[in-house]
Parts: sequence; structure tokens; C-alpha cells
Amino acid sequence: MKKQNLLKMLPALLAGFLLIMSGCKSDGPGITDVEHEDLGSQPWAFDIEELTLSNDDFRAARWTGDYMQMTVMSIKPGGEIGLEAHPDVDQFLRIEQGSARILMGKNKDELSFIREVSDDWAIFIPAGYWHNLINTGKEDVKLYSIYSPPEHPKGTVHATIEDDDHHH
Repeated sequence: MKKQNLLKMLPALLAGFLLIMSGCKSDGPGITDVEHEDLGSQPWAFDIEELTLSNDDFRAARWTGDYMQMTVMSIKPGGEIGLEAHPDVDQFLRIEQGSARILMGKNKDELSFIREVSDDWAIFIPAGYWHNLINTGKEDVKLYSIYSPPEHPKGTVHATIEDDDHHH
């Protein structure tokens, strides 16, 4: 690069460096800027795979709006979400890492829908269906979940499944 071109770019480079060093955000929150912040009710565009894979909490609500909510989850090997049903909430799950077994049924004693799922699988859970997801692999299952309408209070963070059990 020519010295003259570098000199022309110097003010912009310096401004960018100062912006980074000051901790300011130039175009809204990114993934690392908002460790556990729930950004619901405001626009947000991000790399959902990066966000999901970087999450180590059992569950963290990252966007809670009036009609929808997105959480990220990390399930340890041998762990599970736990048998549950949401009477008035449809749910979508997308696995970004790991392998698991999803079980669903209209009542908790008849979980007749059973599938082995892994990276890149999508799961739709109709309102009122009992369901559980069990990690069957050797690495954490990393997934994101979309609820409609929201299921958890805005800003919910459960570091472990025990934290989740305590709040229910």
C-alpha cells in the first residue's frame, strides 16, 4: 500500500481504534457486547449459530418480545430439558451441536413421538404436547428455542437445570 493512501486512511483508522478502545458500539449490540442481556422489543441481527455455540448456561432468554421469545440452551451429556408441556405455547428448537433424543406426546405417560436428532435438526412442538429432550452424546447439546408467545420472564437466565427447577 502506498504511503499516501495510508495517510488518507489514518483518520478513519484512528477513529475506529478509539471507538473499539472506548467500548462504544457503532451499529448496535453484537454477540459479545451483550453477555446475558435480553434485547427483546428492539431490533437485533446477529449470527445465531455463534450465539448458540458460545452459550454455556442451561437456559438464557436473549430476545423477549410481546408475541415471541428466543432462548439459547446448553444441555450436558446425559442431561435433559425435563418433561414439560406448555398449554398455550408453540415451540421451535434448532440443534446447532450435539446429539439427542426428542420425545413428545399428548399426555406425559404416552410419549409416542421419538426421534434421534443432531446438528442442524429442527423440532416443532405444538402447544399442549408433553416433551423432553435428552442429550445422548458425549458433548454438550447447544440449541436455540423460539416460543410463541413467550414462555419465560424477560431476562431469564438459568445457569443449571437445578436453577430452572428452583424457579418452577
